[in-house]
Order: sequence, then structure tokens, then C-alpha cells
Amino acid sequence: MDETKIGEILAPGASDETRRREARVRANFWRTAKRAARYMPFMDEVVAAYFCALDPKTPMRVRGVLLAALAYFVLPFDIIPDFLIGAGFTDDIAVLTAAITSIRSSIKPSHRAAAKKALADVG
Repeated sequence: MDETKIGEILAPGASDETRRREARVRANFWRTAKRAARYMPFMDEVVAAYFCALDPKTPMRVRGVLLAALAYFVLPFDIIPDFLIGAGFTDDIAVLTAAITSIRSSIKPSHRAAAKKALADVG
């Protein structure tokens, strides 16, 4: 996946689009995360990003980028459909890596702690 396409996906969008993305992420994140866990080597960072995106103290631009990446992650039919075993999450990994790398300093210890607890509860 090229950087131009990733940039298009990660565009924060208007506030109404951000609200739609947040609703989609809240509704589908955990189901998708459970399916993707064995294919994604950095699921702890993805879950921390989820908690960061839902934190009202997180700056709006950061929330917009994360919600865009997470909304892409929870879509079952994206550039490479997630049901393709082994290859289905490769585009999601590229998008999530770009998003998390660009906002890493906004993911707080509290987000990482919440991710660690959630992953322990799920596992």
C-alpha cells in the first residue's frame, strides 16, 4: 500500500465524519481485534490507540487520525478483505502503523494500562 493511499485513509475528516467513524469503531473494534490478534504483532499498541482515540482529553486532530485508522481496521471489506487468511490484515497493519507512528506521543501510560488490562481480560 503506498503512502498516498494511506494519507487519504488517515485524513481526519469533518466532525460529522469523525462521529460516524467513532460509532463504527465502538461497535466493531473488539470483534475485529479478536480476529486480527494472531496476525498483528503489535496488538497492544492498536488497543492503546483505541483507548487514546476514545479519550476526550486526546486532541481532536489525533483522535481524527486514530479514528480514521481504526474505522479502516474494522471494515471487513477494504483494499485487502480481512477474510483472506494470512493476507487480509496486511493493509490494516500498514494503515495502523502509519497512524500510530504519527501520533505515538499522544498515547499516554493510562491508555497503555487500559490496553494491557483489556487484553488480559479478553485473553
